[in-house]
Amino acid sequence: MPTSRIVSVPRGEAGDMPMHLWTPTAGSGPAILLIQEIFGVGPYIRAVAARLGEAGYVVGAPDVFWRFAPGWESGHDQAGLEASLEQAGRLDAADAADDCAAALAVLRGLDETSGAPGVMGFCLGGTLAWAVAAAAQPAACVSYYGSGVPGMLDLIDSVSCPTLFHFGNADPYIPSEGVEAINAAIDGRSGFVLNVENAGHAFDNHESEMFWTESAAQAAWAKTMAFLGEHLPVG
Repeated sequence: MPTSRIVSVPRGEAGDMPMHLWTPTAGSGPAILLIQEIFGVGPYIRAVAARLGEAGYVVGAPDVFWRFAPGWESGHDQAGLEASLEQAGRLDAADAADDCAAALAVLRGLDETSGAPGVMGFCLGGTLAWAVAAAAQPAACVSYYGSGVPGMLDLIDSVSCPTLFHFGNADPYIPSEGVEAINAAIDGRSGFVLNVENAGHAFDNHESEMFWTESAAQAAWAKTMAFLGEHLPVG
């Protein structure tokens, strides 16, 4: 089983951002920056980190809300969703993207990691993963249902890494026009892959009865692991 600890990401006068770090049984490997949903680095994100760690990856999950709600975790019910949306409304998007890019740099510099890390994010994290892909040159990017991505397609010329997007075709938070805009933007560009599952929003989140769609989650995860195996292989 992967072991875990907390490492610090220096952020100047603002202080240090905590980043949860999981190391695989082998003790080292390629790294993935795992960026949280609005629910925090809670049971779901820890479970995703465990999946990746068992596959041989070093995983770093920064506490994105550290500047105003350090250690934030909420339930995945309606009350937790509303509370987490309120916290997300306090987030400065530019600061968050910069924080995540700094976390990627710290992850790359650890003794346990080899080569450039990849980045993976879910929901809020899917949007931030795209921003990191544009700003920090990770080895690969996997963005799950990032609602902000359609409005950030002007960054595409700055993204040099292979990128896999996952969306659901019945996502109430991301209109189909947004997914179609992504499809048009990546047309003819090598390294970009768009996957659309028969599901709604946050379909990978097994902690949420509101969102989880098992068949879509399994299908998308298989595609994610194949993508990582090609662009960020273990061993």
